[in-house]
Amino acid sequence: MSAEPHVPLPVDLPVVAEQQAAVDLKTQIVRFVLSGGFSAIIDFGLYILLGIAGLPVAVAKSISFVAGTTTAYLINRRWTFQAEPSRKRFLAVVALYAVTFAVQVGINQILYVTLDDHWWRKPLAFVIAQGTATVINFVVQRAVIFKLR
Repeated sequence: MSAEPHVPLPVDLPVVAEQQAAVDLKTQIVRFVLSGGFSAIIDFGLYILLGIAGLPVAVAKSISFVAGTTTAYLINRRWTFQAEPSRKRFLAVVALYAVTFAVQVGINQILYVTLDDHWWRKPLAFVIAQGTATVINFVVQRAVIFKLR
């Protein structure tokens, strides 16, 4: 029996033959933006639904962030960066997402409470927070995380 702790891997998406060839930076950026857009729809939709359900803004944003970033990780690992499953990479992503969670939820909350109460307050706070986290995620994932084995 091994003494090493078991760290579960996230659900794996199937490999597609086209994904085997390395992709250039431009293609990675386009794919990252597309998968991020899809993930942001999940994030924002859940954020709004949870707000309608009466959850506090920070709680709703926290839950929606987890759903959106999990979706983004699964798509980006296979499609954007074409990386095989790795516990080391998974743990690095968890650490990165902890940082971007704090950044995104923090920026969203600060903007939400400081902006005037207009219809655009919630979407604007979301977009600025999401954009900041997206840039951080792409840079760290491309430069560090998806270089890990």
